[in-house]
Parts: sequence; C-alpha cells; structure tokens
Amino acid sequence: MAQTAARRPRSAEMNPGPGFRLRRSDDRPGEVFVDAFRAYPTPDVSDMMNRLYTMCVAIQPMTDPRLSVVGPACTVKVFPGDNLMVHKALDVARPGDVLVVDASGSTMTAVLGDLVCTKARHRGIAGVVVDGLIRDLPGIAALGDFPVFARGVTPIGPLHRGPGEINYPVSCGGIVVHPGDLVVADANGVVVVPLENVKEVHDRLEGRRRDDAAYAASVARGAFSNGWVDDVLDAGGLTVDAL
Repeated sequence: MAQTAARRPRSAEMNPGPGFRLRRSDDRPGEVFVDAFRAYPTPDVSDMMNRLYTMCVAIQPMTDPRLSVVGPACTVKVFPGDNLMVHKALDVARPGDVLVVDASGSTMTAVLGDLVCTKARHRGIAGVVVDGLIRDLPGIAALGDFPVFARGVTPIGPLHRGPGEINYPVSCGGIVVHPGDLVVADANGVVVVPLENVKEVHDRLEGRRRDDAAYAASVARGAFSNGWVDDVLDAGGLTVDAL
C-alpha cells in the first residue's frame, strides 16, 4: 500500500508582511523633551492629556518603585508565549529607547527575564514595559537601575519561534502605542504621550509648574478653601435634605 508523504500544514508556515516584519524607525522626540519630561511625575502628565493615555493599573513596576523611566517607544508585538522579536528588538532599539512589548496580556509564559534585561542594559535601552509577564525577577532587581513594568511574574519561560513585529503600532495596557511615542513610567504607572503631542503637552506642563507648586505649598500649610466644590455643587442644582 502506498504511503502518503507527511507534510507540515501550510497554516503553520510563517508568511512575510503583517505579523512577521520589522522596521527601523527614526520617529522620536528630541532629547531636550525627553530630558524635560523627567521633571514630571506621571499624574501630572496624565492630567495634561485628560486622563486618556494612561495604561491600565495591571501594568505595575516589577523593580524598585523608586525607578522611573522616560524615553521613546520601540514597539514589539509578540505571539503569546513567544519572545523571538524581543530578542531581535535588542538589535533595533536605540540607546535611550523604552521597549514596549505587546504580549496581548498573556499569562501563558514570561516574555523576558534577567538575561534579556542585562543585554538591553548593555545596549543602552532605558527600560521595558510589558503587557504580559516576566520572570527571573531577583536577577532583574540585582541590576539595580533597570526599570521593568509588567502584569506579573512567572517561572515559565517563552518559546523563540515568532511571529512578531517591531516598530509597528501595538496595544499595551489598553493604550495604542506608536514607535517614537514618549513613554513616562514611575511608581504610579505608565503614561504614553503621542509623538505629535509631545511639545504641546510639555508646554502646558511648564506653564502650570509655578501655579501648581504654589498651590501644593499652600495645601501643605493648611491654607486652602473648598469653596470651589460648593460652586460646582450649586451649579449642578444640589439639594440638601434636612434630617
């Protein structure tokens, strides 16, 4: 009886184009803006964008919460459970970039661990934000100055097969991130400033710096009034019922 030749299903083949591609992006904010945003915590930055560009609270600092990071996004999309393109991103990202990894929030495996973080640190990458899990947390923490934000930790390692993409739009923590967008992350969370809005957001932050500092100082002294609350309530037609 003739035997049928075994053949791998074509549905398992990698195809060029969407889902398996990379590009080298020159889109990024100027260093003057990157440095300037280091002066502002994420709540201030989030306020200036009407609270719409902050990643969900599941994306938390995995390393010392005193570590913060500001830098242009090098975006990486991976198939859940795989990190081939994370490794390739180490050759694509520029010094000062933040790797933003879209693992679709997967809890299957870690996307990276201490070795990838050590390599990234040697390449001058500023930090990592992962919509997924990491592993080898003690080894990452031992680096001392490499901030990592993610959904959690697992001992299960990834595969290295692909597919994936580098420097195309991704979704991370509920926010669409484009290559070159400015990532600002600290103990409060992760905020993304779209590249085209970096200057205007910076200008608004600078414009409010003095007023905010004066108000914070008055609150610290106990010199404040909640009269504005009554104004809002009155304008809304608040009724007060007697007991």
